[in-house]
Formats: sequence, C-alpha cells, structure tokens
Amino acid sequence: MKWLNRNIQPALNVENKEQSTSLNWHASSTTQVFSHLNVDEHQGLSHAEAKARLAQYGANALPEHTRRPAWLRFCLQFHNPLIYVLLVAGLITLALNDYIDAGVIFTVVLVNALIGFIQEGKAEQALEAVRNMLAQHARVLRDGDRHEVSATELVPGDIVILESGDKVPADLRLFKVKNLKVNEAALTGESLPTEKNTPPVGIDTAIGDRHTMVYSGTIIAIGHAHGVVVETGVNTEIGRIGTLVGEVKSLSTPLTRRLDQLAKQITLVIIIISAITFLHGRYINEMPTLEIFLAVVGLAVAAIPEGLPAVVTIILAVGTRSLANNKAIIRRLPAVETLGSVSVICSDKTGTLTKNEMTAVRVVLADDEIQVTGSGYSPEGGLHCNNKPIDASSNVAVEQLARCALLCNDARIQHRQDENAWGLIGDPTEGALLALAHKSGLDVIAEQQRFPRIDTIPFESEQQFMVTLHHDHSGHYFAFIKGAPERIIALCKTQAGGKDLDLAYWTKRIEQAASAGERVLGLAKYTFSSEKNSISLSDINQQFELLGFVGIIDPPREEAIKAIAECKRAGIMVKMITGDHAVTAAAIGQKLGLNADNALTGAQIETLSDEALKTSVMQTDIFARASPEHKLRLISALKSLGHQVAMTGDGVNDAPALKSADIGIAMGLKGTDAAREASDLVLTDDNFATIARAVREGRVVFDNIKKSLLFMLPTNGGEAGVILLSVFAGMALPISAGQILWVNMVTAITLALALAFEPSEKGVMTYSPRPNNEPLITTSLALRVIYVSILMIAVTFIAFEWELSRGSSIEMARTTAVNMLVMGELVYLFNVRHFTASSFNFETLISNPTAILVSILLIIFQLLFTYTPVMQSLFQSQPLDALSWAVIIGLGIVKFILVEIEKTIWRYYKVVRM
Repeated sequence: MKWLNRNIQPALNVENKEQSTSLNWHASSTTQVFSHLNVDEHQGLSHAEAKARLAQYGANALPEHTRRPAWLRFCLQFHNPLIYVLLVAGLITLALNDYIDAGVIFTVVLVNALIGFIQEGKAEQALEAVRNMLAQHARVLRDGDRHEVSATELVPGDIVILESGDKVPADLRLFKVKNLKVNEAALTGESLPTEKNTPPVGIDTAIGDRHTMVYSGTIIAIGHAHGVVVETGVNTEIGRIGTLVGEVKSLSTPLTRRLDQLAKQITLVIIIISAITFLHGRYINEMPTLEIFLAVVGLAVAAIPEGLPAVVTIILAVGTRSLANNKAIIRRLPAVETLGSVSVICSDKTGTLTKNEMTAVRVVLADDEIQVTGSGYSPEGGLHCNNKPIDASSNVAVEQLARCALLCNDARIQHRQDENAWGLIGDPTEGALLALAHKSGLDVIAEQQRFPRIDTIPFESEQQFMVTLHHDHSGHYFAFIKGAPERIIALCKTQAGGKDLDLAYWTKRIEQAASAGERVLGLAKYTFSSEKNSISLSDINQQFELLGFVGIIDPPREEAIKAIAECKRAGIMVKMITGDHAVTAAAIGQKLGLNADNALTGAQIETLSDEALKTSVMQTDIFARASPEHKLRLISALKSLGHQVAMTGDGVNDAPALKSADIGIAMGLKGTDAAREASDLVLTDDNFATIARAVREGRVVFDNIKKSLLFMLPTNGGEAGVILLSVFAGMALPISAGQILWVNMVTAITLALALAFEPSEKGVMTYSPRPNNEPLITTSLALRVIYVSILMIAVTFIAFEWELSRGSSIEMARTTAVNMLVMGELVYLFNVRHFTASSFNFETLISNPTAILVSILLIIFQLLFTYTPVMQSLFQSQPLDALSWAVIIGLGIVKFILVEIEKTIWRYYKVVRM
C-alpha cells in the first residue's frame, strides 16, 4: 500500500562528456597507455593541459541527481484508493459532528503519509554514499613537480603517486609498483589484499584479477606505486556502480502489493454496495433522503477498515523493535514483513558468511599434519593431531615453525577493550601466523627479546618471500623465511630433522590444502656458521631447512552454518555470491553446508542466456568472481522464477544488488555506507545467523498482519451487514451511524492493537515460504471472513430483536445491539489469536498480556457508553439490566464456540495457516 512505502526514482543528471575510454587499459602496455593519453610518465601533465582536460572530461566526482520537491513527495503519499475513501469518510464524520472519530481517521492518514515521506529517498542516500567512497585528495605529478590537489580535479592522463594507506582517487593503470597490495574487498569481495604489477593481462580478465589496475575507492594496503589516470568520475568502476544503483528501480514489497490490491477491492466493493443500498432504500423502500443517506454513511464507515493502516504500521513497528533488540536495524517498515516471505537468500561470502579474518587452519610438518582450532586473530584455540590436542611446547617441530611464523612477521594483533575483540595492524596473512604462534604457546615479547631481529629482506612480489635475520645471545645467527610454497621449496635442501627434502610428499600436501581453498605459506630456517650482521638476496640460496607449511583461510562463521541449516528447514534456499576465486568459494561453501559441486563463475554467467541462467541459478549454490552486473542478473533470474529474494552484502559492489533485491541486508560493522544506504535491513553484528532470526520475526509479523485482517474484515463486515440487511429488509436500523462510529473507534484503539503483540505460532520456521503470488485474501481466509461476518450479523439481530420483543424502547434495543456487536468482537479476538489451532487452553489467555489489558479497557469503554449521561446524550444509549447482559454474554460464548468448531474443520483438512 502506497501509504506504507513509496520510493520515487531519481533521475541521474549525467552530462555526456567525451569518453576517455578507447583502450582496454588493463590489457594494454604502458607505452600504449601513455601514447593514447598523450602524457610523459616523468613530467606528467602541464597545469594548462590539466585545466583543459578538466573542462573536457568534467570533475572527478559522481554527478548530482535531481530530486522531486519535498511538497510533491509528501502529496504523493495520499495517492491511494483506500486513502481517498478514508479522507471522504473523515469529511463525512466531520460533517456529522463526530470530531473524535474524524480526528482518528485524519490522524491515521497523516501518520502514514509522514512515514512514507520520511522513509522515501533510499536511492538518493545510496547514491550519496557511493559518492562518499571517493578520495578527497591526490598526489600528482604536473610539470615534473609533485603537487597535492583535490581528487575532483584529476583528469585522464594525470600521474598519481600512491603510498600505504591511501584511498585510490580514480581508476589508474599502474606503470611503477613496489611491493604493492591493494584492499579491494569493498569493490570485488576479495578477502585478501590483491598483489599488483605492471605487465598487461588478458582482455577478458575479471576485475578482481586485473593486477595492472587500481580502482577508485579501494585502499592501498602496503607498498607504493605510480599510476596514470585512465577513468574519472562516472566512468570509474565506482561511478559505474553508482549509475547501476540509480538505474535499479525501487520495488514494492509483497505486503504493499497485496494491501494495494486489497484497498482497491475494498474501495470498489464499498462504492458499489453503498450506491445500490442508497438506490434501494430511497426508491424501493421510499425512505427519506436524509435517513437513507445517514444509513449509507454508516454502512460505508462500518465497511471501511480505517484502523487497518494504523494497526499494520504498529505491527511493523513492534517487529522493528524486536529485530533491533536482536541486532537487526530495519530502515524501511514494510521490509519486516518482506523477510517473512523470503524464499532465497543471496549472500556475500567475505565478512558475512565468513569472519573476514584470515585464520591458520592447517600445519603440515615433515611427519604429521596438525589441525588448528579457533578463528580470527583471537589467540583462543589450540592445536590438534588426529583429533587429540597436542602441547606445542613439547613438540620441537611445531615450536620451530611457530617461532618462524612469529619472528618473520611485521604484523601486530592487539585486544581492543572498547569492542572486546582482537584487531590486526598489518597484513591479514601475517596476522593469521601471529595468532598461530599465540595458540602454540609462544609469547611475542619474550621471543623477540630472546631472538632479536638484526636485519630484514621485506616481501617483494618478484621474490615471493620475506626473510628476517636473528641471533640468540649465545653467538648463533639464523634466518627465517616465509613465502609462496613453490618458492620456499626451491630454496630448501633439507626438511625438519635434517632429512633430505621429500618433494613428492610436500607437493601432495600443498595440493590438498590448496584444493580446500586454503592459501598456503611455506616456512623455513637456515643457521649460519659464523657471525652475521646483515642479510641480502645473495645470501638466499638452496640451503634452507623446510619447517613446514601453513594453510590459511577466511573461515566460515560457526553460527552461519547453523543458520543456513535452519533456513533450509524453513524452505529457504541460500546462494553464495562472491568476488572470490571459485576454488576458495567452493571450499567455504562446502563447510557451510552448500552444494559446492558446480560453482559458477562470472565469466560463465556472461556466456549464459537469460533462460539458461534461470536453469543454472536453481541448480547452483555458489557463484564466484561475480561483478555487480552478475549479481543483478542472478537476482533478476530468481525473481523471474517467482522467488522472493534477499541479498546480503557489505561492499560498494553489493549496493546495486542490495537495492534490486526484494530486501537488501547490509553489514553494520564492516560494511560500507553505500551498502547500508542501499539496504532495507542492517545487521549490527555482521552475523548471517541474525538473518535467520530476522526471517522468523518477519514471518511472525506477516502472521500478525493476517490475523489483524482476520479480525477486522469480519467485524467490519458484520457491522456493515447489520445495516445492509436492515435497509434491504425495510427494518429499523439496529445500530445508528453514530453508534457504528463509536464501535469502530473503541475496537480499533483496543482489540485490533492487541494483535500487534501476538507471539509466534508454533512451528513458524518449519513452513515453506508463502508463495510470492499468493493473494492477501486466500480462500480459507475469505471463508473465515464470510462465516464470522454472518455470525456477527446473526447474534446482533438476535439480541436486538429479543430486546424489542420484551417491550424495550428502540434506544435500549440499539444499546443492546451495540454491546452485542462489541462482545462478539471481544470473544472473536481470542478465536483469531490462532489461525486454526484450538483456543480452548490457558495459553490463549496468558501468552499475550496486551489482549487481556485491551479487553478490560474495552469493557470499561462500553460501561461508560451504556451508563454515563454524557455518552447517553451523544449516542442515545440506555442503561441495560442484568438479563440483557446475560443474553449478550451467552450469545458471545455461543459465537466463540461456533468459531472453534469451524477451526476444528480446518484442522481436519490439515490447514494450519490462512
């Protein structure tokens, strides 16, 4: 329903600047790039040329986008059929001098308009967040001198100088690098920093493997480099993603679609029935015009579920509060219900299903293999061999390897008291080795004092290793080395224990670890025969003793494994979509309980037609090396098959998919602003398991909305039916128009609200998701509405006619009918607390204290209505005697039992939900 959600799609105001793109930058040689951009790598652009190119290409910034005026966005919140009817009903009730009910109706309309107005603008916020990914300043070479300029002034051809910690200010083709690693997780989903170099790569190389390029918004992890700007602004990868976010249309939710449809249906039915009733009463029954007009007004007001918008909003708000208490922040109210209809969750891997903290999980020694427990940089965990814990201090081979991992290392891990977590300063791989050393029982400070470092050969991508030189205060000098396994093996002559190197053994073990998606590092040691005060590459030759290998991986969250299993039991498919390599993704997917047999890569997705992709997406759980466009295609394929899709992510590369999905779920701790702003739900603990809890809450919310419909439609139907039957039968109205307004008001602010606090039905997470195309009013629900409406009409007429038959006045008979109508709604509240389960149990009374509270409140209102002079004057009510109350209560009990009999029939046919 539009009063719950309406996002107005902004138009991107992009000027058509001349494009710099005419080369495949990553696949072109540096000579070709410099020639095409007409720039000297040693001099850079001149200031005059830079100014001219800035005018030609535009600022290095994402374009501003136009927004609709605030007044127009607010007015459009009222563009809904049911809102029209509510406004008309409000005006009519105002004309009838019922200021209280008119105020209630207008307040409901205004509150929902404000909610829609405030929640609107998700696309604008997402685009602004992507804009904020861009760097603020850049160091450039112009006229042969270094200058620091605003990043917005960069132009194609500028020579940019990058150092550790810098945010890349534009898309650059690298031409000079020194030990460069770039954190591209926000763009590609790659969990490890990517090594960069300058030789061209293939034209079809995926973004994550374009080692010659660095992209705007990514972070330099270590090293330094020079690069030439090849794309700026909207033409960068970040800019392209921002454009994708702007192009993705905002989607309505199942709730808004279904309530929109219901609003139109109710509006049409009310208009038709009101017109027929007016014509019949005026021209067939020849009722006075004013009398039949007031009767029709009462009929329309009775039929309109004017409390529904408020009740639905409150139910969503209660669900939102419950989710917030469980570390999930809802950014858009209808998203609470959408969670309950999700049939597929597409999840990013890094940081969502995994901890995004590299962890040593395997140690391969010359004669054994050891499993490492614990995850992340926390020292918690230990070493196990053949499923039995081992004491590293009594195992020389393990202790030597752990010492090498600790000392040949430049990273630091420390405990952050404010977050009660362990953090890393340095390279993630080195952090994993430090955690391994801690788990082996080594003390960092003690080891560094016992074996001081003398010299270092830092890691270089050309050598693929790092070396440190140490001594032990006893005149012994030795070197530790760690690096790529094939490089370390080539430098080793022996293995631990002084035995000859068993190449076949080590090769087999390395392949096993690599096939499990682990990054493998070799560690070795060499002891010098004499004093050594420095070390150089000339000292590094085939003389080392191989200590072993360490397998490192970004491990899956234990809670994510359980959550995925719970989702599967609930009939929800889980798909992993990541920018990581296929082997790594498959290995993690297998540990998570996903089907890892046929992982699909982004390159393979590009070769599939839309129809072929629909088939593949249902047979595949793991999608690797996926770009933002791939994610959009996958979501589109799933939605075209009728699925309700949730997408999780944390990087700017996830923003378009988050906005395209039926519900976008962003990570709150390590996620980017772009991802959060494009999402509907933000997880404050970055935990996939929270999604399972959120889905459960979403199902409870949807059930409670259905229960509110099950309550309001038949009670409104009963009220309208009483008037309708009276007019067509030519009888006196059992309830006046003013009394109908009273019943609507007091039940809307009491009974209907109780269902917002209804706890979950048993087994709520064992049912399959509701079909995406299932109507809000199902056959079973419609039959319940009709059945209860008839019961409401029957007991009201019985009470009214009984009161008249005993000689009571029409005012007293109407007072009895009003109280009977309210009593019928009161007992039905306890019927409807369960769809088809029996309400003949104590749990029905105690599990929702709000229901008891509002019932007491309603009884007080009715006593005031019946016995206070002011209310008697306003509504022409009369005091009732004990016999009248006995009849009202007795008929209420009969009605309760009849509904329970109907529920028994539904249970017989195995119907548990409506």
